[in-house]
Amino acid sequence: MSDTLATSTLNDKLKKVMAETEGGARNPTGAVPKKILFFVPLFWSLFQLWYASPLPYLFNVFVLNDTQARSIHLAFAMFLAYTAFPTLKSSPSKYIPVQDWIIALIAAFCAGYLYLFNAELSIRPGSPTTMDLVVAIIGMVLMLEATRRALGPPLMVVGTIFVIYTFGGQYMPDIIAHKGASFAKGMSHYWLGTEGVFGVALGVSAGMVFMFVLFGALLEKAGAGNYFIRTSFAALGHFRGGPAKAAVVASGLTGMCSGSSIANVVTTGTFTIPLMKKVGFRAEKAGAIEVACSTNGQLMPPVMGAAAFLMVEYVGISYIEVIKHAFLPAVISYIALFYIVHIEACKMGLEGMKRPIVTSFMRKIFTFATAIVLLLVITVVTYYGLGWIKIVAGDGAFYIVIAILLVAYLLLLWFACKVPDLELTTEIKELPPLKETAQAGYYFLLPIVVLMWCLVVERLSPALSAYWATMLMIFILLTQRPLKGYFRKAKGENYSVFTGATDLINGLVAGARNMIGIGVATAAAGIVVGTVTLTGIGLVMTEFVEFISGGSLMLVLLFTAIISLLLGMGLPTTANYIVVSTLMAPVVVELGAQNGLIVPLIAVHLFVFYFGILADDTPPVGLAAFAAAGISGGDPIRTGIQGFTYDMRTAILPFMFIFNNQLLLIGLTGWFHLIIVIITALIAMLCFAAGTQGYMLTRNRKWESALLLLIAIGLFRPGIIWDRLYPPLMEEPPSELAVWIGDMESGEALRLTLKGERLSGREYTKAIMLTVGNETTGAERLAALGIETIEIDGRIFVDMVAFASPAARAGIDFDQEILNFQVPTDRPPKELLYIPILGALAGVVILQFRRRKKQQLASG
Repeated sequence: MSDTLATSTLNDKLKKVMAETEGGARNPTGAVPKKILFFVPLFWSLFQLWYASPLPYLFNVFVLNDTQARSIHLAFAMFLAYTAFPTLKSSPSKYIPVQDWIIALIAAFCAGYLYLFNAELSIRPGSPTTMDLVVAIIGMVLMLEATRRALGPPLMVVGTIFVIYTFGGQYMPDIIAHKGASFAKGMSHYWLGTEGVFGVALGVSAGMVFMFVLFGALLEKAGAGNYFIRTSFAALGHFRGGPAKAAVVASGLTGMCSGSSIANVVTTGTFTIPLMKKVGFRAEKAGAIEVACSTNGQLMPPVMGAAAFLMVEYVGISYIEVIKHAFLPAVISYIALFYIVHIEACKMGLEGMKRPIVTSFMRKIFTFATAIVLLLVITVVTYYGLGWIKIVAGDGAFYIVIAILLVAYLLLLWFACKVPDLELTTEIKELPPLKETAQAGYYFLLPIVVLMWCLVVERLSPALSAYWATMLMIFILLTQRPLKGYFRKAKGENYSVFTGATDLINGLVAGARNMIGIGVATAAAGIVVGTVTLTGIGLVMTEFVEFISGGSLMLVLLFTAIISLLLGMGLPTTANYIVVSTLMAPVVVELGAQNGLIVPLIAVHLFVFYFGILADDTPPVGLAAFAAAGISGGDPIRTGIQGFTYDMRTAILPFMFIFNNQLLLIGLTGWFHLIIVIITALIAMLCFAAGTQGYMLTRNRKWESALLLLIAIGLFRPGIIWDRLYPPLMEEPPSELAVWIGDMESGEALRLTLKGERLSGREYTKAIMLTVGNETTGAERLAALGIETIEIDGRIFVDMVAFASPAARAGIDFDQEILNFQVPTDRPPKELLYIPILGALAGVVILQFRRRKKQQLASG
C-alpha cells in the first residue's frame, strides 16, 4: 500500500514538473477557462496540420505565405503563454485572472497584426504608421514578458539587452559602439518585417519544429514511448547494470523525436531511475545516468532538439546533409555512454535484473543480432524497396506504397494481438520476455518508415515528411483500438473508436502545449538575429573576440563553449543555439581562416549546439539534473556534477570535429575511408571514456589513463602529429594560379590565402576554400568562381568579385591580395599513424587482461 502511495505521489510530482517546464503550470478548475486551454491548443495543432499539408494548394483555400503563418503561429503561442503560465509562482494557478485574459488577447492581436494587415504592410515597407509603431512596441514588450513566463528571466534579459544596444549604440564603449537606430527603423526591423521576431527562427518553428513535436506527442499517446522503454528493458535489463543500459537505449529512442531533455528525463526516468537504484546505483549516479542519456537524446537525428531545422536555414544545406553530418558524433557518443554505464556497473560489481526464464548466452547473442538485422532490413527495404517502386511505378508509387503500408499495418497489428498489451505502469518488477514485448508494437515503426521514405527517397521537405508520418500516426490512433478488439474478438471501452479519438485529440492538445515555450523562444531569439543584421555587431564581435583571444582559435573555441554553457543554463536549447550561433559562428569561421584552418560552417553550428545541450546538466542551474533528482531523491547539484563527468565524452567531440571534419563525414573518398573513420572514431571514444572513468577491463593505473587519453586524441585527430612530419599542403605563388587551376580535377578544392585591410585599418590574412568546376581552361574556371585578378608590381590582387558567386559567398572581396594558393603534397596517408596507436592500445588491453585474471584467481 505504501509503495502504491509513494508511486502516486511521485507521479503527481512529475506531472507538476512537466507542467511547469513544458505545457504551462496552470490547471484551472472553471469550465470556461478549462475548455479554452483545451480548444485553443487543439485549433493550433489543426492549423499547423493544414499549413503543412498540400491541401491549401489543392483547393486554393486559406493559402498563407511564410510571414502570415509565422504571425498566426506566434499569436497562438503568446495567447497560451499568458493563459497557461501564471505571472509569478505565487500567482493563482486554479483560475485565470481577468488581466491575463486581457493581456493574452492584446498579445495575440499584436502577434497576428502581420496576418491581419499583411496587404497594407506590404505597400508601405519601411514607412510605419503610428498604429504600426504602437502595435510593435506593445508586441515587443508582451512577447518578452511571455518569454519570461514560459521560460524564466534569462532569455527575456538577453533580448532586452540587445534591444537596448540597438537604440543606445552611440552610448556604448568605443569597442562595441555604433550610431544607434531610430525608434521607427528599429521597431519596423524587429516587428514589422522578417528580419527580427518574425524571422527565420520563428519560421522554422512554424514550418518544421511544430510538426515533429506533434509527431512525437502522437507517438507517445499511441503508446510508442511505453513500447520503446519496455522493449529496451526486455532486451538489456538482464545484463550487468541492465536498467542503466536500458535507460541509454530508451532515452536515445525517445530523444530522437523529443525537443526537450527535461521531458526526456521525466518520461523515461520514472521507469529507469527506480530500477537503477534497485540494482545498486546510488541516487545521484542513477539520476546522473538518466540526465546524460536524456541530454544526449537531443543530439540524435532527426529532431536534435529542433536545432536540425534551424541549421538547414542558417547553414544553407539540405536537411539530409544536416542529418548526415550529425549522425556519427551522436551515435559514438551514445555508444560511449553505454560503455560508461558498463564501467560503473563493473566498478560496483553490479548484476542485472533476473529474467523469469533463464536465457543462454548464445540465445542473447542471437536475440541482439536479430534486432540489429531487423533495423538493417527496415532501412534497406525503405531505401531500396520503396525507391525501386518509385522508379517502376512513377506517379502511381504513392498509391502502391499506401496499399503496402495498409497491409503491413494490418498484419503487424494482427501479430501484436497474439500477445497481451503492454502495461502502462511506471513500475517494472521483473523483466518481460523480449520476444513478446517487441511483438506488441512492431507497427509503431511504420510511421518512422514513412518519415524515412519521405525524407530519403521522395526528398520531401522536413515539414511535409513529418506531415505524412503524422497522418499515419493519426490513422493508427483512430484504428488500433477497434482493430485490436476485432482481432481479439473483445469489446469494451478500451477497444472503442471513441477512446482512440480521445487519445488523438489529447495528443493534438499535448503537442501544441509543448510548443508554447519553443514558439516564444524562437521569437525572442529573433531579437538577437535582428540586432546583428541592423547594427553590424557581427563584425564588431569578430574584432572583440580576436582581441581578447589574441587570435588563438583554441581560445576562441573555449570562449564560445563557455558562452554556450552559461547561456544554456537559463535558455532552452533552441534559443541558446540561435543566440550563440548568430554571434559566434561567423567569428569562429573568420578566425579559423586567419589561422589557416578552413572550418565548415556546419561544424561550428554543431559545436555551439553540443555545448548548449550540455548546459542542461551543468550545475548550478542544470534543469534536467533537478528533474532527475526529483525522481531519484538525490542531491541535484551532485547529480549535475556526476552527469557532467559522464558527458565529458560529449564535450570533447566538438573540439575534435572542428579540427578533423571527417568525423562529420566531410571529405571522405569512398566506402573504405568511411569504414575506417567510423571504426577509429568509435575506438577513440571508448578509449576516452575508459581514460576519464579510470577503468577499462579493470581499474586503470594513472599512466594507463593518461595513455588512453593520448590514444583517443591520436585516433580522433591523427593530423596533429602527421601534419608536423609531412605537411599536407604546399604553397605556390599566385602568378601560377590560372595554370594550376586549369590542371585540377573537377570538384577538387582550391585553397587561397588572402590579405586584406579592415575598416579600422588593421591588416589581416585568411584562408578560403573553393570547389573547382568542370570548365575547360583555368581562366574559365576562375571566372565561374566569380574572381577577376589584376597584377600590380608583381603582386596579384582581386580586381572584381561577381555578385552571389562562390567567391563572394566565401568572403572574397575586391582589393584583397592573393598571397599564395595551396596544393596537396604527395605524402603517405595519415592513417598509417593508426598502426602504432592501436599497438599501444593492444598493449594496455593485454596488461589489463592479465591483471584482471590475476585478481580473479586471487579472489576465487
